[in-house]
Amino acid sequence: MTDQPRLPEIDEDWTTALAVVAHPDDLEFGTAAAIARWTGQGKHIVYCMVTSGEAGIDALDPAESGPLREQEEIASAKVVGVDQVEFLRLPDGVLEYGVALRRAIAAQVRKHRPEIVITGNFRDTWPGGSLNQADHIATGRATLDAVRDAGNRWIFPEELTDGLEPWNGVRQVWLAVSPQSTHAVDVTATFDDGVASLQEHRAYIEGLSWEFDPVAFLDELCSAAGPALGVRHATTFEVLDLNG
Repeated sequence: MTDQPRLPEIDEDWTTALAVVAHPDDLEFGTAAAIARWTGQGKHIVYCMVTSGEAGIDALDPAESGPLREQEEIASAKVVGVDQVEFLRLPDGVLEYGVALRRAIAAQVRKHRPEIVITGNFRDTWPGGSLNQADHIATGRATLDAVRDAGNRWIFPEELTDGLEPWNGVRQVWLAVSPQSTHAVDVTATFDDGVASLQEHRAYIEGLSWEFDPVAFLDELCSAAGPALGVRHATTFEVLDLNG
């Protein structure tokens, strides 16, 4: 992509992050290579899956698919240095933006007290114009609002038990692979880790109705973003500054 605009490098002056997405595998479609870079720098990152992705494999009943996909996500996270994966187990495919979703995510923000929150693109489309999916939109939007909720003692005060306190230490929310991306990160050195992380989702990939090559897919995605930094492989984020 010769017309790819140059983007500034994303801020890496932080130590803790929480990544909140709708489904197991969401982070592996472009973001896991960046996660590997950051855990390699000694940063602590926790994953939060809002659903277990139980509606994602047509040939498997959700009761079987959900636990399987959770195990695949745990293995996938370990590949990129993430040892803690939270599952909220809300219903896959029918998430709704609203107070209940905000409450569940705010509890995770208060529990883990991150400086950075990473979530999925909540814009209507992906780069290139293809339509986004409803769960992604609901989760990303709710995550942005839940971060602000988490810092207000009088929003969801019932969560503030057993020593849990409000947390207003989140500096930025990052939307992965947004069509309105403002920053990029070089993942050339950790690209293979990102591929290996995606490959852990074996049951999901095998259940797709089309031929899917994780290496080719991520190479195309990250190579397209590479010119944003003048590197071989990059991934992009829309950075929303909460203190601006």
